[in-house]
Amino acid sequence: MSKNSPTSRQSVWATKVLAIVQGGNSQAALAQIKVAPTVKDLQQLRKLMLANNLLAKHRLLEEAIDANLALLAAPRLHRSP
Repeated sequence: MSKNSPTSRQSVWATKVLAIVQGGNSQAALAQIKVAPTVKDLQQLRKLMLANNLLAKHRLLEEAIDANLALLAAPRLHRSP
């Protein structure tokens, strides 16, 4: 297994948030989604939730994932000091 293989690494953050969702604490999962570290982590969470048929049950979480993907993917507007 190569260290550089992008498909070999699964997001630790995404698996932890998935465990929170499976445990029934959707409010805690929502809070975690709002502070997601990267787009890749959110995409991995979406894949895990789809694989476990959880997105249909948790529409609010799906909407939060979509919204935060858009926020993280958007270019940042910077103002020079």
